[in-house]
Amino acid sequence: MRTIHAHASAKLIIAGEHAVVYQRPALAVPLPDIRVTVQITAGQPQTGCQLHMPDIQRSARLGTDTDPLLELLSDILSAWQLSPPDIIITVQSDIPIASGMGSGAAVATALVRACAIWVGRILTPDEVAVLVFRSEQRLHGTPSGIDNTVIAYDQPIHFCRRGPLADGSAQPPLMYPLTIAAPVTIVIADTGVRSPTHLAVSGVRTRRSANPAHYDALFDAIGAVTSLAQAALASGDIALLGMAARQNQSLLAAIGVSTPLIDALVNAANTAGAYGTKISGAGVGGIIMAVVAPDKRAAVADALRNAGARTVMSTNIAPYLPA
Repeated sequence: MRTIHAHASAKLIIAGEHAVVYQRPALAVPLPDIRVTVQITAGQPQTGCQLHMPDIQRSARLGTDTDPLLELLSDILSAWQLSPPDIIITVQSDIPIASGMGSGAAVATALVRACAIWVGRILTPDEVAVLVFRSEQRLHGTPSGIDNTVIAYDQPIHFCRRGPLADGSAQPPLMYPLTIAAPVTIVIADTGVRSPTHLAVSGVRTRRSANPAHYDALFDAIGAVTSLAQAALASGDIALLGMAARQNQSLLAAIGVSTPLIDALVNAANTAGAYGTKISGAGVGGIIMAVVAPDKRAAVADALRNAGARTVMSTNIAPYLPA
Protein backbone atom coordinates (compact mmCIF):
# COMPACT_ATOMS: atom_id res chain seq x y z
CA MET A 1 0.00 0.00 0.00
CA ARG A 2 1.45 3.33 -1.05
CA THR A 3 2.35 5.76 1.76
CA ILE A 4 4.17 9.10 1.65
CA HIS A 5 5.17 11.67 4.28
CA ALA A 6 5.79 15.42 4.30
CA HIS A 7 6.90 17.75 7.07
CA ALA A 8 6.77 21.42 8.04
CA SER A 9 8.53 23.32 10.81
CA ALA A 10 7.15 25.42 13.63
CA LYS A 11 7.97 29.11 13.52
CA LEU A 12 9.11 31.59 16.13
CA ILE A 13 8.73 35.36 15.92
CA ILE A 14 11.92 36.89 17.28
CA ALA A 15 10.66 40.48 17.23
CA GLY A 16 7.91 42.68 15.82
CA GLU A 17 4.63 40.87 16.51
CA HIS A 18 1.47 43.00 16.39
CA ALA A 19 3.39 46.01 15.03
CA VAL A 20 3.84 43.98 11.83
CA VAL A 21 0.09 44.29 11.19
CA TYR A 22 0.66 48.07 10.96
CA GLN A 23 3.50 48.02 8.42
CA ARG A 24 6.45 47.69 10.80
CA PRO A 25 9.01 44.91 10.34
CA ALA A 26 9.04 41.54 12.05
CA LEU A 27 11.65 38.78 12.24
CA ALA A 28 10.70 35.12 12.17
CA VAL A 29 12.60 31.85 12.02
CA PRO A 30 11.66 28.20 11.39
CA LEU A 31 12.29 25.61 14.10
CA PRO A 32 13.02 22.36 12.22
CA ASP A 33 13.19 20.19 15.35
CA ILE A 34 9.58 21.13 16.29
CA ARG A 35 7.39 20.07 13.40
CA VAL A 36 4.26 18.62 11.81
CA THR A 37 4.15 15.38 9.83
CA VAL A 38 1.41 14.61 7.31
CA GLN A 39 1.10 11.05 6.05
CA ILE A 40 -1.01 10.10 3.03
CA THR A 41 -1.93 6.46 2.49
CA ALA A 42 -3.99 4.95 -0.31
CA GLY A 43 -7.56 4.24 0.81
CA GLN A 44 -10.07 1.68 -0.36
CA PRO A 45 -11.90 2.49 -3.61
CA GLN A 46 -14.89 4.80 -3.27
CA THR A 47 -13.96 5.84 0.29
CA GLY A 48 -12.94 9.39 -0.69
CA CYS A 49 -10.58 11.70 1.23
CA GLN A 50 -10.42 10.88 4.92
CA LEU A 51 -8.68 13.11 7.45
CA HIS A 52 -7.40 11.85 10.83
CA MET A 53 -5.89 14.12 13.52
CA PRO A 54 -5.14 11.84 16.49
CA ASP A 55 -3.51 14.66 18.50
CA ILE A 56 -6.90 16.35 18.87
CA GLN A 57 -8.99 13.18 18.47
CA ARG A 58 -10.75 14.37 15.34
CA SER A 59 -11.59 12.69 12.05
CA ALA A 60 -13.42 14.14 9.05
CA ARG A 61 -14.27 13.30 5.45
CA LEU A 62 -14.23 15.58 2.41
CA GLY A 63 -17.74 16.30 1.17
CA THR A 64 -19.33 15.27 4.46
CA ASP A 65 -17.67 17.25 7.25
CA THR A 66 -16.48 20.81 7.73
CA ASP A 67 -12.86 21.45 8.66
CA PRO A 68 -10.29 24.10 7.65
CA LEU A 69 -7.92 21.42 6.38
CA LEU A 70 -10.64 19.92 4.22
CA GLU A 71 -11.31 23.40 2.82
CA LEU A 72 -7.59 23.67 2.03
CA LEU A 73 -7.71 20.24 0.41
CA SER A 74 -10.58 21.46 -1.75
CA ASP A 75 -8.49 24.50 -2.73
CA ILE A 76 -5.62 22.22 -3.71
CA LEU A 77 -7.78 19.87 -5.79
CA SER A 78 -9.46 22.82 -7.51
CA ALA A 79 -6.18 24.61 -8.26
CA TRP A 80 -4.69 21.45 -9.72
CA GLN A 81 -7.92 20.41 -11.47
CA LEU A 82 -8.04 17.02 -9.75
CA SER A 83 -10.93 14.84 -8.63
CA PRO A 84 -10.93 13.82 -4.95
CA PRO A 85 -8.75 10.70 -4.60
CA ASP A 86 -9.33 7.78 -2.24
CA ILE A 87 -6.76 8.61 0.42
CA ILE A 88 -6.27 8.63 4.18
CA ILE A 89 -4.53 11.75 5.51
CA THR A 90 -3.05 11.55 9.02
CA VAL A 91 -1.72 14.64 10.79
CA GLN A 92 0.65 14.47 13.75
CA SER A 93 2.19 17.56 15.34
CA ASP A 94 4.71 18.52 18.02
CA ILE A 95 3.55 22.16 17.86
CA PRO A 96 1.21 23.47 20.57
CA ILE A 97 -2.09 24.66 19.09
CA ALA A 98 -2.97 28.39 19.23
CA SER A 99 0.36 29.13 20.89
CA GLY A 100 2.07 31.52 18.49
CA MET A 101 4.29 28.90 16.87
CA GLY A 102 2.44 28.68 13.56
CA SER A 103 0.64 25.39 14.18
CA GLY A 104 -2.08 26.07 11.65
CA ALA A 105 0.30 27.22 8.92
CA ALA A 106 2.64 24.31 9.58
CA VAL A 107 -0.15 21.75 9.27
CA ALA A 108 -1.37 23.44 6.10
CA THR A 109 2.14 23.56 4.64
CA ALA A 110 2.77 19.90 5.38
CA LEU A 111 -0.60 19.02 3.79
CA VAL A 112 0.19 20.98 0.61
CA ARG A 113 3.62 19.37 0.38
CA ALA A 114 2.19 15.89 0.96
CA CYS A 115 -0.47 16.36 -1.69
CA ALA A 116 2.16 17.54 -4.17
CA ILE A 117 4.29 14.46 -3.49
CA TRP A 118 1.24 12.22 -3.83
CA VAL A 119 0.38 13.50 -7.32
CA GLY A 120 3.99 13.99 -8.45
CA ARG A 121 3.82 17.75 -8.59
CA ILE A 122 6.83 20.00 -7.86
CA LEU A 123 5.90 23.25 -6.12
CA THR A 124 7.92 26.37 -5.51
CA PRO A 125 7.90 27.80 -1.96
CA ASP A 126 5.86 30.71 -3.30
CA GLU A 127 3.17 28.36 -4.64
CA VAL A 128 3.02 26.62 -1.26
CA ALA A 129 2.84 29.96 0.57
CA VAL A 130 -0.09 31.18 -1.57
CA LEU A 131 -2.19 28.09 -0.85
CA VAL A 132 -1.36 28.19 2.85
CA PHE A 133 -2.20 31.89 3.09
CA ARG A 134 -5.75 31.14 1.96
CA SER A 135 -6.03 28.67 4.81
CA GLU A 136 -4.60 31.25 7.23
CA GLN A 137 -7.23 33.76 6.10
CA ARG A 138 -9.99 31.31 6.99
CA LEU A 139 -8.44 30.68 10.40
CA HIS A 140 -7.35 34.20 11.37
CA GLY A 141 -9.30 36.67 9.25
CA THR A 142 -6.50 39.12 8.41
CA PRO A 143 -3.21 37.29 9.05
CA SER A 144 0.07 39.17 8.68
CA GLY A 145 1.47 36.67 6.18
CA ILE A 146 4.46 35.80 8.34
CA ASP A 147 3.51 32.25 9.27
CA ASN A 148 2.81 30.93 5.79
CA THR A 149 5.92 32.68 4.44
CA VAL A 150 8.55 31.59 6.95
CA ILE A 151 7.19 28.03 7.10
CA ALA A 152 6.70 27.58 3.34
CA TYR A 153 10.16 28.98 2.55
CA ASP A 154 11.69 27.25 5.59
CA GLN A 155 14.18 30.03 6.20
CA PRO A 156 14.54 32.99 8.58
CA ILE A 157 12.99 36.14 7.18
CA HIS A 158 12.59 39.87 7.63
CA PHE A 159 8.97 40.63 6.79
CA CYS A 160 7.18 43.96 6.43
CA ARG A 161 3.74 44.67 5.03
CA ARG A 162 3.41 47.70 2.75
CA GLY A 163 0.51 50.00 2.13
CA PRO A 164 -1.26 50.34 -1.23
CA LEU A 165 0.21 52.26 -4.13
CA ALA A 166 -1.12 55.67 -5.16
CA ASP A 167 -3.63 54.02 -7.51
CA GLY A 168 -4.95 51.88 -4.66
CA SER A 169 -3.45 48.62 -5.86
CA ALA A 170 -1.92 46.33 -3.26
CA GLN A 171 1.81 45.90 -2.86
CA PRO A 172 3.39 42.59 -1.88
CA PRO A 173 5.17 42.57 1.49
CA LEU A 174 8.86 43.44 1.68
CA MET A 175 10.56 40.17 2.48
CA TYR A 176 14.15 38.97 2.50
CA PRO A 177 16.26 36.33 4.28
CA LEU A 178 17.80 37.13 7.64
CA THR A 179 21.48 36.76 8.36
CA ILE A 180 22.09 34.79 11.55
CA ALA A 181 25.80 34.79 12.34
CA ALA A 182 25.83 32.46 15.35
CA PRO A 183 23.60 29.80 16.88
CA VAL A 184 21.01 31.10 19.33
CA THR A 185 19.79 28.96 22.23
CA ILE A 186 16.11 29.50 22.97
CA VAL A 187 13.95 28.15 25.79
CA ILE A 188 10.24 28.21 24.97
CA ALA A 189 7.55 28.08 27.64
CA ASP A 190 3.92 27.33 26.80
CA THR A 191 1.56 29.14 29.17
CA GLY A 192 -1.09 26.52 28.51
CA VAL A 193 -3.52 29.33 27.69
CA ARG A 194 -4.74 29.09 24.13
CA SER A 195 -4.52 32.38 22.29
CA PRO A 196 -6.29 32.57 18.91
CA THR A 197 -4.37 35.14 16.86
CA HIS A 198 -7.44 36.89 15.49
CA LEU A 199 -8.75 37.67 18.98
CA ALA A 200 -5.48 39.19 20.18
CA VAL A 201 -5.08 41.18 16.95
CA SER A 202 -8.68 42.39 17.19
CA GLY A 203 -8.11 43.55 20.76
CA VAL A 204 -5.07 45.59 19.77
CA ARG A 205 -6.97 47.08 16.82
CA THR A 206 -9.81 48.17 19.10
CA ARG A 207 -7.42 49.82 21.56
CA ARG A 208 -5.50 51.52 18.75
CA SER A 209 -8.75 52.91 17.31
CA ALA A 210 -9.39 54.63 20.62
CA ASN A 211 -5.88 56.11 20.85
CA PRO A 212 -4.11 55.94 17.46
CA ALA A 213 -1.24 58.35 18.18
CA HIS A 214 -0.22 56.50 21.33
CA TYR A 215 -0.35 53.08 19.70
CA ASP A 216 1.45 54.21 16.56
CA ALA A 217 4.27 55.51 18.77
CA LEU A 218 4.43 52.11 20.47
CA PHE A 219 4.51 50.39 17.07
CA ASP A 220 7.34 52.70 15.97
CA ALA A 221 9.27 51.73 19.10
CA ILE A 222 8.69 48.03 18.38
CA GLY A 223 9.98 48.65 14.85
CA ALA A 224 13.16 50.19 16.25
CA VAL A 225 13.68 47.27 18.65
CA THR A 226 13.12 44.85 15.76
CA SER A 227 15.92 46.56 13.82
CA LEU A 228 18.14 46.20 16.90
CA ALA A 229 17.33 42.49 17.10
CA GLN A 230 18.13 42.09 13.42
CA ALA A 231 21.52 43.74 13.90
CA ALA A 232 22.20 41.47 16.89
CA LEU A 233 21.44 38.35 14.84
CA ALA A 234 23.63 39.55 11.97
CA SER A 235 26.58 40.21 14.28
CA GLY A 236 26.13 37.14 16.48
CA ASP A 237 25.67 39.30 19.59
CA ILE A 238 23.35 37.12 21.65
CA ALA A 239 23.46 39.38 24.71
CA LEU A 240 22.26 42.28 22.56
CA LEU A 241 19.49 40.07 21.18
CA GLY A 242 18.41 39.39 24.75
CA MET A 243 18.37 43.10 25.53
CA ALA A 244 16.18 43.70 22.48
CA ALA A 245 13.85 40.93 23.72
CA ARG A 246 13.48 42.69 27.09
CA GLN A 247 12.64 45.98 25.39
CA ASN A 248 10.22 44.28 23.02
CA GLN A 249 8.44 42.61 25.94
CA SER A 250 7.94 45.95 27.71
CA LEU A 251 6.34 47.35 24.57
CA LEU A 252 4.12 44.29 24.08
CA ALA A 253 2.94 44.70 27.66
CA ALA A 254 2.20 48.37 26.89
CA ILE A 255 -0.08 47.42 23.98
CA GLY A 256 -2.00 45.10 26.28
CA VAL A 257 -1.07 41.56 25.23
CA SER A 258 0.78 40.44 28.34
CA THR A 259 -0.88 38.80 31.37
CA PRO A 260 0.07 38.18 35.00
CA LEU A 261 1.13 34.62 34.11
CA ILE A 262 3.26 35.83 31.20
CA ASP A 263 4.80 38.51 33.42
CA ALA A 264 5.64 35.88 36.05
CA LEU A 265 7.23 33.56 33.49
CA VAL A 266 9.25 36.39 31.93
CA ASN A 267 10.50 37.47 35.35
CA ALA A 268 11.38 33.89 36.33
CA ALA A 269 13.40 33.31 33.16
CA ASN A 270 15.28 36.59 33.45
CA THR A 271 16.00 36.02 37.15
CA ALA A 272 17.37 32.56 36.30
CA GLY A 273 19.89 34.10 33.94
CA ALA A 274 18.23 34.54 30.54
CA TYR A 275 19.62 37.37 28.45
CA GLY A 276 16.05 38.42 27.79
CA THR A 277 12.55 36.98 27.52
CA LYS A 278 9.45 38.02 25.58
CA ILE A 279 6.12 36.95 24.21
CA SER A 280 6.43 35.29 20.82
CA GLY A 281 3.26 35.46 18.80
CA ALA A 282 -0.12 36.93 19.67
CA GLY A 283 0.31 37.01 23.45
CA VAL A 284 -2.62 36.96 25.91
CA GLY A 285 -1.49 33.36 26.45
CA GLY A 286 0.47 31.22 24.01
CA ILE A 287 4.22 31.06 24.44
CA ILE A 288 7.17 33.08 25.60
CA MET A 289 10.77 32.72 24.40
CA ALA A 290 13.90 33.21 26.48
CA VAL A 291 17.25 33.97 24.83
CA VAL A 292 19.84 32.13 26.91
CA ALA A 293 23.48 31.13 27.00
CA PRO A 294 23.79 27.35 26.46
CA ASP A 295 24.98 26.84 30.04
CA LYS A 296 21.85 28.58 31.37
CA ARG A 297 19.39 26.44 29.42
CA ALA A 298 18.60 23.98 32.23
CA ALA A 299 18.32 26.63 34.96
CA VAL A 300 15.98 28.79 32.89
CA ALA A 301 13.85 25.78 31.91
CA ASP A 302 13.51 24.72 35.56
CA ALA A 303 12.60 28.27 36.60
CA LEU A 304 9.86 28.42 33.95
CA ARG A 305 8.38 25.11 35.07
CA ASN A 306 8.39 26.26 38.68
CA ALA A 307 6.70 29.52 37.67
CA GLY A 308 3.76 27.72 36.09
CA ALA A 309 4.63 26.91 32.47
CA ARG A 310 2.60 23.97 31.18
CA THR A 311 5.41 22.70 28.97
CA VAL A 312 8.96 23.86 28.30
CA MET A 313 10.96 23.20 25.14
CA SER A 314 14.54 24.04 24.25
CA THR A 315 15.80 24.57 20.75
CA ASN A 316 18.55 26.24 18.77
CA ILE A 317 18.23 28.72 15.94
CA ALA A 318 20.88 27.70 13.45
CA PRO A 319 23.22 30.15 11.76
CA TYR A 320 22.01 31.25 8.34
CA LEU A 321 23.95 33.13 5.69
CA PRO A 322 21.84 34.07 2.66
CA ALA A 323 23.33 33.18 -0.70
